[in-house]
Order: sequence, then structure tokens, then C-alpha cells
Amino acid sequence: MALLPMIFVLVQSLIQYPQPAGDGLDEATHRQMKERQELLVHEMARLLQELEEQDKGGGAVLSGALQQWPFWVVAGVLLLLALWFTCRRRSGEASNNDVHEGEDSVDGREECMEVKVQESSDASEQRSREKEDHDGGKRESGSDGMEDREKTGYAGNEQGILLVDRIEWPVEDLERGCSVIAELMESLTRVFVDSVSNSFYPVPQEAIGVGSAFEGWSPRDWDGVYRVLVPLNPPPGHAFHLEPNSAGQVADRTFNVRVELVCTCEKEQVEEKPLCFLHHSREELRQKQKRSLLEMLCTSSYLDVEKTSRWFCHLVRSSWLQVPQWHSWYMVFQPCSRSCRLELSKGRESLAVEMLFGVRRGDSDIFVVSQPTKATITASTAWAETYAVAEAKFFRHIARQLPCESLHLKCLQLFTCILRGTGFSSSTWKTVVMHVLTTVPLSRWHRRAFARRLWDIMAYLDRCLQLTHLRHFVLGNERLPAEISLPPAMRGVVPPNLFEHLARDPAAHREARQAYGRLRFRLGVLLSSH
Repeated sequence: MALLPMIFVLVQSLIQYPQPAGDGLDEATHRQMKERQELLVHEMARLLQELEEQDKGGGAVLSGALQQWPFWVVAGVLLLLALWFTCRRRSGEASNNDVHEGEDSVDGREECMEVKVQESSDASEQRSREKEDHDGGKRESGSDGMEDREKTGYAGNEQGILLVDRIEWPVEDLERGCSVIAELMESLTRVFVDSVSNSFYPVPQEAIGVGSAFEGWSPRDWDGVYRVLVPLNPPPGHAFHLEPNSAGQVADRTFNVRVELVCTCEKEQVEEKPLCFLHHSREELRQKQKRSLLEMLCTSSYLDVEKTSRWFCHLVRSSWLQVPQWHSWYMVFQPCSRSCRLELSKGRESLAVEMLFGVRRGDSDIFVVSQPTKATITASTAWAETYAVAEAKFFRHIARQLPCESLHLKCLQLFTCILRGTGFSSSTWKTVVMHVLTTVPLSRWHRRAFARRLWDIMAYLDRCLQLTHLRHFVLGNERLPAEISLPPAMRGVVPPNLFEHLARDPAAHREARQAYGRLRFRLGVLLSSH
């Protein structure tokens, strides 16, 4: 009789085989399996009872039980087939579930991101405060304060190295375009100087490349235009004086360029020097020399942007056939009232160029230019103040100092291209990165620390959002390299707050905080996937 209980236990264990978690069987299937299990258990119990009652027959009973072995074999085979069919059905349903989960993976990731967005700003701030430097170093307080490190698994050295090597880097195309434009402007400038030497038009100086292309990076919203600034010097017998307009904030100031006639009597003794506009009669001046700048390009006594633009475009057009580039490039002018825009093409290659012209503030790297930074300028005599030349010099200075000269540019490339659409403009990212470059020692900007520098930039932005205060980088910045020249009055001014609009608008501030939360999550996912 020991054989029969063993068979019963074996069959019962097969019937009650545990189901894997997450099979996803429906309620009807569970009910059918339970009923089948109860029926089989009941039948086995009945047979076992009958055999035990016949146990008194001794060997006869055993002999009878053994004679029924075909029945037990057939029952066992049928039971195993039923279990095999059930398992196959479970695996098929699990495969279908996996397919549906794969189709919904993108939506799931988006839902996870939205959950992150709904977290409170206090929780986000708490997470940023938990990030500390492993060296125990401390950042300065105020808007300059930021955590040196973030203790996160995403910021490992290996992930940073993999990511920095995989960033799409347009440096070769930018260098090619900048080189072509620089050679063209050098050739044009030589022709310009000869063309205006016997007139009283402004004297064009060596062009300066400005904007992201000449700084070595290109944001996603870059319009593909290479911009150069052509400084204009006053002609003989004239002087430029910059007069600030009363309207506009400190960071968006405009100026009028007043043209003043100056005495040149002492220089008249030298052969072929022009007559003095102040001490010679109009009749004599009209007969012996050309008109003054005041009569040609000014409105009242102020240099007119639109008149200057028309003159400058005519100067470029007339100089084109005198430069070597005209043999290989085809030039087409684009209409613009405040600058000179043209497109160069050679076969399948094309380059868009915009020539801005401006007046330098003293001997500094600050200019007033023809092209406004915003669409608010309407007066033709208004020239917008720009800091583009100072910023370009800062990037060249940093490139010479960094162990990996392009690491800061790859940070900009990542935030403005790969992580685009987060609510922060390219100019905001540029300002934040420049501030971090003057805060984190330049010796730490190497490939292995790429991920840590990304989190440093994020921590600085987080701090600025908490305080609703992002300082202008050039105005009032005492950390600028000595090679960048500013007007004396500009170094002592209070830096304008570029986040002032967030301080005035709580809804905009809340939206910016949510955008930061989304950005933080996306950066973490990006670093963890490399």
C-alpha cells in the first residue's frame, strides 16, 4: 500500500503546481482549474478509501490493485497532457502582454516624466541641496552659490566620457564656414579702406566674428547665419559721441551716435590734407572738397542706421569684383534695412552672412551696433549696445585655459540641442555656463568630469531659479579676464537681473521651476543610458 499514497502525493503535487507571478489568467480560467482540481482530488480520495477498505483481503487486494496499473498509466498521461496544455496557454498570454507593454513603453516613459513634473518645487529644491562636493568644498553664497557635486548614479565618470564622445559636434563645418567668412572680410576690408580714403564716409575697420558660430558652438535654433561686426571709425574732420537714450533697461540700452565736426587747421599744413569744416566757408568747401558725413549719412546731427546700411551695401557691391573670392563664389544680396545680408554659393555649398556695423565705446570691447537685440527699436538713429565682442573674447580666453578646450562648448551643445524644448533660451544657457566657468576651477573641466560639470550647471540654474535672479555676465562682473576691456563706468554698475520677469510673474516662475524638473529628469535619463 505504500505505492498508492506515493502516487497520490505525486498526482496532487502536479495538480497544485504553483503558477508564476504575473501570468495574467482571467477569472474564468482560474475557476475551471479550481473545479478540475477539486474533482480529481475527490476521485483520488474515493479510490484510496475503497482500497483501504479492501486491505483486509491482503495479497488479493494488492494483486487486484496491481492488475489495474493500465488505468493509472492512462490517468497519469492524461493529467500531464492537461497540465502541458495549460502551461502553453499561459506562456502565449504572457507573450501577448509583453508585446503590448513594448508598444506602450514610450507612453509609459512620458507618463513617468509627467509624474516627475508634478513633484513640488520644495522637493526639487531639497534634492539639489542634498548634492555636495566630495572634497567638502563650499561655493560662494548668493546667486554665485552652487553645489560642487551631485551625488547621483547618473554622474559617473564612465557615463560622462561615453556621452561627451557621442555628442553631435558640428565643429568642422563651423570652422570651415568661419574660415571662408574671415578670408572674405579681410579681402573686403582692404578694398573698403582704399574706396573711402578720399571721402568723408566712415572708415571700416577689421571685421570681428561674433555669435555662437565664431564661439565654436551652434544651438538648435541657430539660423545658420555667420555674423560679423565691422567697426566704423569717423572720417577726418569728424568725431563720434555716444549719447544714451533715456528709454530702455540697463541691459537693453540704446544710444544715439552724434557726429561732430572737429577742427583740422593744424593738419592743413600737410600736403593733401582736407580743409577744416569749421574755419572755411561753405562755398570754398563745396568747390574744393566733398560733402561731410553730416550731409550724407546723418539725420539732424546723428548717424542714421538705415542710411548707413544703404551706403555699406553699395560699398560691398562695388567692392565685390575687386576681391579674389568673386572668381569662385556667387553672391546674392538679401534685403535688410539695418545691416548688410548676403548669401554666398559655390556648387552645393552655400553660406549666409550678415555684416553688422557699429561704433566702439572708447577703447573697450563694447559696441553700439546697427542690428537691435530686440524688435522694440524703431528710430533710425538708435544703435543698440552689444556685448557680443566681449563674450567672444571670453570664449577664446577659456579655450586657451581649459585642459579639454571644447568641454564647455559641448555642455552648451547638449543643453541647447539634445535637451532642447525645456523652456530656457540659448542666451540663458550661455549666461549660466559662462558664470559656472568663472566659478568652477578651470583645471576641473576635463573629459572625465563632464557629467559633474553638467550637474554643476544644473545646480547653478536651480539656485538662480530659487532666487529668481540671474546676473548679466558682462555688466558689473569683476571676474572678467583682464584682456576684456570695459568702459570704467561699466565695471561698477549693479548687474541687471535677467530673471526679473520671473520675479514679477509667479505663474512664469512656477512654469520655469516645472521646466527645470523636466530637464533634470531628462538629463538623468540621458546620463544613465550611456
